[in-house]
Amino acid sequence: MSQSKIHSTAIIHPGAEIDSSCEIGPFCIVGPKVKLGKGNKLLSHVVLENKTTIGTENIIYPFSVIGGLPQDLKYKGEDTDLIIGNKNTIRESVTINIGTEGGGTVTKIGDNNLIMAYSHLGHDCIVGSNIVIANSSQIAGHVTIEDWAIIGGMTGVSQFIRIGAHSYIAGGSGIDRDVPPFSFGKGPTGHYDILGINLIGIKRRGFSEKEISALQEINKIFFKDKSLEKNSALLKIEEQLGSVGVVKQFLDFVRSSEKGIYR
Repeated sequence: MSQSKIHSTAIIHPGAEIDSSCEIGPFCIVGPKVKLGKGNKLLSHVVLENKTTIGTENIIYPFSVIGGLPQDLKYKGEDTDLIIGNKNTIRESVTINIGTEGGGTVTKIGDNNLIMAYSHLGHDCIVGSNIVIANSSQIAGHVTIEDWAIIGGMTGVSQFIRIGAHSYIAGGSGIDRDVPPFSFGKGPTGHYDILGINLIGIKRRGFSEKEISALQEINKIFFKDKSLEKNSALLKIEEQLGSVGVVKQFLDFVRSSEKGIYR
């Protein structure tokens, strides 16, 4: 690539594959197995290491370590991956680890995500697109975060948890069960409460009146009516609202939960 776009203090391994349109700032380090697509910007003091593949037009802020080794005692040096998509913003001091053999061998990040300062994404996480992870959130290994979820600052998420699409987790929360799609909740570990549907979020994203009405009914049946056992509530939702696409998405998520679900 053109040397004019690589600062003289950056250390680039000759084995790295870097598109000529990338900009690499002062004191960055890029390892031998790294692949960078078009238009990426590393501002300064960014470390990219191990088998890390990054798509196009991402911007990575200072002191981030992307592609670090898993913080997992079972990791024995296997050649695993981190794959990052397009147009993500990764802010200061973010850490994202490669996958492990026991967890599918890959950590994967989609497109158009904002990962704010001091946040961590552990090994084998699968992160969708259009997600916001706010400052100092700590995401353990094997976590799945679906599209359009928002995770408030200083939130901790335990291993093997799923965060449903379009959900909103308020700052300072502790998550040790699956978070249903479209939900809004808050609270520390052991006391996280679902407060209702993420109504503001789904309205902003252009959901139809029919979809919003169906989700409000889910709120009444599944989250507010504590007299109904979980499976009974799901059957009632399916009978009354099962023809609506977002309802099927909700039901499928809840029924496939292995770690327990908040309600």
